[in-house]
Amino acid sequence: MLLVIPLLASCTSIVDGTAKPGVSLEKPGPAGTVPAGLEKFYGQQLAWQDCAPFATTGSSRQAYGSKRDVECTRLQVPLDYSKPDGDTITIGVLRYRATGQKIGSLLINPGGPGASGMASAAGLITDYRKTELAKRFDLIGFDPRGIGASEPAVRCLTGAERDAERLDLDVDTSAEGIAQTEQENKAYAEKCAAGTKFGAAMLANLGTRDVVKDMDVLRSALGDAKLSYLGYSYGTRIGTEYAETFPQNVRALILDGAVDPTQDQLASLVAQAAGFQKAFDEFVKWCREKKDCPLGDDANASFRQLTTPLIQKPVNVGDRKLSYNDAITATIQALYSEQLWPLLLDGLDELKTGKGGTLLRLADAYLDRDDQGNYSTITDAFTAVHCVDDPRLTDKNALLETAKKYKEAAPFLDDGNPPGAALDSCAFWPAPVSGRTAPPKADGIPPLLVISTTGDPATPYQAGVNLAKALNSRLLTFEGVQHTVFLQGDKCVDEAGVKYLIDLTLPADGTRCA
Repeated sequence: MLLVIPLLASCTSIVDGTAKPGVSLEKPGPAGTVPAGLEKFYGQQLAWQDCAPFATTGSSRQAYGSKRDVECTRLQVPLDYSKPDGDTITIGVLRYRATGQKIGSLLINPGGPGASGMASAAGLITDYRKTELAKRFDLIGFDPRGIGASEPAVRCLTGAERDAERLDLDVDTSAEGIAQTEQENKAYAEKCAAGTKFGAAMLANLGTRDVVKDMDVLRSALGDAKLSYLGYSYGTRIGTEYAETFPQNVRALILDGAVDPTQDQLASLVAQAAGFQKAFDEFVKWCREKKDCPLGDDANASFRQLTTPLIQKPVNVGDRKLSYNDAITATIQALYSEQLWPLLLDGLDELKTGKGGTLLRLADAYLDRDDQGNYSTITDAFTAVHCVDDPRLTDKNALLETAKKYKEAAPFLDDGNPPGAALDSCAFWPAPVSGRTAPPKADGIPPLLVISTTGDPATPYQAGVNLAKALNSRLLTFEGVQHTVFLQGDKCVDEAGVKYLIDLTLPADGTRCA
């Protein structure tokens, strides 16, 4: 019998163990293909237990810390897959058991990068139960390495430092302002290495390349010969990378809200700006149907008139302040879903009268800050993953041109300052880039299901079209204004996705859901 022992600073191993009270030991693996040298990981025993100890923030405690219908475990994996006998780390895993004749496990990732898959899985359970999937698949949420309940976690800033960072606007695009911003970004990169266990070695092994290897270990340890997976947003990049790395292990993949595989970072940034402008325009149409809409004939100008004064004078909210950055973050958060539009309307109305409580709460939700001032790992992990996944951006002429295009694509976000070209934290990152730069290839991959939403602000519709084409897979179009859609209540989309996951039948080519 094998049991994962707690993480040690030195080289660790997986050893024999017996169940403790409240712990259920299972060893259904190894299953399917097992790479040489990794047998002890692929065939490890999992110790399932109550999820409360895995919840590290207010949001995770609310999501799964008190749920009685889920169970959690830790998966042990190598820190560095090129050194399988070296240091190990653990991946937090949550399970909601299938209630009927089980096909296998359905792994999910909610994107980010940096979002908690454990919290996301727990949050999906209500809608999941309404589908046949609840009978046929164990729902599995995992926190990618360095994130959430996975250990060690990426830690760059304390809660107090993050609060202070939100008030430090970095909008000065003069030569002196750019130099100051770059110095702060360099210091941030250094803090990430200093605050994270294993330092630069951990940061070097945080990318999508490593996450998909962890996911394959998890597949096997759960007893699944092939992977069934649901990836949202950046989670589509994980799914794409997995399919390329382990094509023989793919059973079914749904990729919803695709990251465009044909665009570089700068082009993607401008496309996203245009996507949020489109979503803002739709919000404006909705807002103007309300008698208290604070946006005038020129909505972009009205929004800027409400928000840009915060650059000079943040609004007091109790013992905190609503900064300009917070107001923009809150707006972006609300544009992800029409369900949040009423809150954005309330927040903008408040701002007219010098109040900022609603917008601050929206910004806190986006950044995953709880009432005690504690933050999850999402913001630090977002940066850390991008810094090893994507090429360094050091061409200041290209950065400046992109800043200009960004303002043109999203005029409601124009802060009134000239475009600037400061190097970001990744330019100073203490770990090399390890992500793939070539477009994905569909060699050996069965047809997958890509879902793209026409009014998606964060991952615009064309990105899904391009990903489906690159992977020679089926595209399902949803006509709406939101970021991702599967298992969120749309009957047409849900029925198509459920049928595909259960019996591998793809929807007809050209299928559209409204």
